[in-house]
Amino acid sequence: MDVSPTAEMAAETAGNMPPAGSGRRAPLAARRDRATRRSVLIVDRLADYVITIGGMMVIVAVLAIMVFLAAVVVPLFTGAEILDRASYRIDAPRERPLFAEVDEYRTIAVLVGADGRLSAFHYGTGAPIAAPAFDFGGQTATAIGRPIKGIDVAFGFGDGTIRLGRLRLVSRVLAAGEMPAGLGRLDERDFSDGRAVYSLVPGGQVRKVEVEAELGQAQQIAEAGVPILAVDYRVGGTAERPVRAFVSLDQSGVKRLSLAESRQNLLTRKVTTTVSTTELKGLPPDLDLVGMLISERADRVYVAERSGRLFRFDTRDFTQPVLAEIADLMPGEAKLTALRFLIGEQSIVAGGTDGSVRVFFPVHKEGAGTTDGLALVEAHTLEPHGASVAGMSVSERGRTLVTLDNMGEVWLRHVTSGQTLLRLKGADASARWALVGLAPREDGILMVDSRGAATAWRVSAPHPETTFGTLFGKVWYEGYPEPSYTWQSSSGTDSFEPKFSLVPLIFGTVKATLYALLFAIPVALLGAIYTSEFVHPAVRGVIKPTMEMMASLPSVVLGFIAALILAPVVETWIAAVLLAFAVLPLLLLGSAAAWQFVPGRIARRFDGVPRLAVVCGVVALGFYLSYALGGTFERLFFAGDFMAWANGDAGGDVPFMTLLLLPLSTAIALAASGRVFGDAIGRRRRRLSERGMAAFDLARWLAVFALALALSLVLALLLDSVGVAVRGTVVGTYVQRNTFVVGFAMGFAVIPIIYTIAEDALNAVPEHLRSASLACGATPWQTALWVILPTGFSGIFAAIMIGMGRAVGETMIVVMAAGNTPLLDWNIFNGLRALSANIAVELPEAVKDGTLYRVLFLAALTLFVMTFAINTFAEIVRLRFRRRAAQL
Repeated sequence: MDVSPTAEMAAETAGNMPPAGSGRRAPLAARRDRATRRSVLIVDRLADYVITIGGMMVIVAVLAIMVFLAAVVVPLFTGAEILDRASYRIDAPRERPLFAEVDEYRTIAVLVGADGRLSAFHYGTGAPIAAPAFDFGGQTATAIGRPIKGIDVAFGFGDGTIRLGRLRLVSRVLAAGEMPAGLGRLDERDFSDGRAVYSLVPGGQVRKVEVEAELGQAQQIAEAGVPILAVDYRVGGTAERPVRAFVSLDQSGVKRLSLAESRQNLLTRKVTTTVSTTELKGLPPDLDLVGMLISERADRVYVAERSGRLFRFDTRDFTQPVLAEIADLMPGEAKLTALRFLIGEQSIVAGGTDGSVRVFFPVHKEGAGTTDGLALVEAHTLEPHGASVAGMSVSERGRTLVTLDNMGEVWLRHVTSGQTLLRLKGADASARWALVGLAPREDGILMVDSRGAATAWRVSAPHPETTFGTLFGKVWYEGYPEPSYTWQSSSGTDSFEPKFSLVPLIFGTVKATLYALLFAIPVALLGAIYTSEFVHPAVRGVIKPTMEMMASLPSVVLGFIAALILAPVVETWIAAVLLAFAVLPLLLLGSAAAWQFVPGRIARRFDGVPRLAVVCGVVALGFYLSYALGGTFERLFFAGDFMAWANGDAGGDVPFMTLLLLPLSTAIALAASGRVFGDAIGRRRRRLSERGMAAFDLARWLAVFALALALSLVLALLLDSVGVAVRGTVVGTYVQRNTFVVGFAMGFAVIPIIYTIAEDALNAVPEHLRSASLACGATPWQTALWVILPTGFSGIFAAIMIGMGRAVGETMIVVMAAGNTPLLDWNIFNGLRALSANIAVELPEAVKDGTLYRVLFLAALTLFVMTFAINTFAEIVRLRFRRRAAQL
């Protein structure tokens, strides 16, 4: 058994004791049993083990949290993978099909031929599936137009007519007993009777997929016998009154925009269709057309020629379409080979003979010189192919697309992130034509060539929009005037482009923390100095527990008060609230100076609670004066209307800038006066009486304040003359729930933490340092500032860092009082969205393992790393100051 040194000493002492009956009485110390009991040693060793194991478990738990967060986040950056590949031969048409279509379950693929024949086959095996044909009456389609998403299609013919039709890959869910007998097995999932495909789905059900086609009557668009060379088609309106818009080009060079509006008689159920047509003028007569596009609302029409020139028409006024802009899509000698809309029909993807793939969309520009104020910009330049782009297929649900080049390379891409997700080898370069299609769910790619060789890939690209660039860098989003940091995870339309930049959220976290600490640190530290160095012990015994109890207030309560009570009050009395920040310090300093004129015996009599009551009365007086003088302050500094001034509609920046610079100017004036007149002031004060000294100090402070005010005004005028403005930076448009209110509420949550730890650190300073300073003639304030604060700075710094950690992780106050607007500006009167608040708001709605779900976990990991880095830095600094203080 291990024996402590104390036990050994006790045993040695016991051995030197005189024997019993020797007549000498053993000393009291010798008679005391100094041996440590075994139970104490066991408990001490057990406590050591428990503390060690507990500390290790804390470290393991922290590491486990980080590992878990990383495991959820890593799939965001894994790109895409090929899950399966099937190659087979089909009965392909001799001429290039008009387009290929795949159903959303990757069950049936259909090729639509120019003669109206539909070649349908099983996606996984190539087994033929019977499908109806479009009855073209023996004609051959000369043009095809269809929207990105939908079942509608328009065919142009050599006789100048256009026929509108629909191609459906219809899926129906059947009960298990409704599955026909005698079906042929295609693969593990699918069966077929030659006309439809039956798939086994979870829940004991069967999904039936088959092809349906219908074709409308011919509509004469061009003159009889003049072939239609190009057409594009969109369907809008309502189910009762659909409006079909299509743009066409015929062989004579006439470009027409047509609207077909259908109306149904509610009594007879007869449908009447009215077709209106107008010509698009301003195009060159020798146009070498590559493609025509019309937007869903028929308000824009694009016509592109092989040279790369794109003609954009403003067709908001259907009767008078205007050529709004001519843009060049291809640089140098490259020619345009492919043109498609992305979902939403704002962005245009252009492929060229040089293998380039570029994305353009219109944005509002000042001085654009167009009728609609829009101008096309090249927003994304994707990785180029090694050969000419031969075709492309775009997603119906996102901003993913597939491009095909003349060498048979098939690339899966994402526009927003700029990634090339997969590079696949498809058709042989010797094939006369090749066609590529993307499955609606972006999980399948089909490639067919002129030899009948087909390849079907099953792919997985769950998070194509996420890269380090899109998460932490600027991205040019559709419709935005320039690249930006933007967070917007959802919208009300399918064509929405998700925006997952974490920068606005990180910025919002830093902004809320900074403004909260600007309010909390001075109040907490000054309160800690006051109760530690100046207040009576009885008063301290009341104030400190009260402040500690404030830390127990639930943040949701503070957020509720801030959002529903504080925010409206501040908005109504904003000028008075701002004035209070100047009035309260001045009144407190003035009352402190006035207290110096009170005789010492009276001041000592009213020390403690009475003096604290005087301070509270001065604070109440400050609030009243701020309320009473708020209107005058608003007229003098904000042209009578703070809201208009903040918007930049009234007044100037100099008055308010003077107030902002006043603390800095005061510090400069104090430092300068101390450096220049410090010795003379000290000699003069020693010759004065107590009241004379108080009067002298008051005059000195008034002079310093006057100098600071003059210096602040001069600096404000100088900054204003060089174009530095307050509005548009730290001050701007006022919204009710803003950072100013959040700073108040979070400040009240942080103040108790900083105050308690800082006050304990100040009280832990050795008393001999305080006594030595006072004995050398230093005043209590000089002792506090130059002895106590430097000695206890490690504890004060730790208090600030712990308060910062509390502010960084705050959730409910920010959720309820900040407006939840992910903005990147320092305007204290605007809202923000922090990382923690964003997680709380959006995680309940995020689909498990979806992109938003994983990005929110990345936000949590970012917050974790930020907190870890701040705490590590704080500990390093704290230990450095602690070593310096230990030398005392």
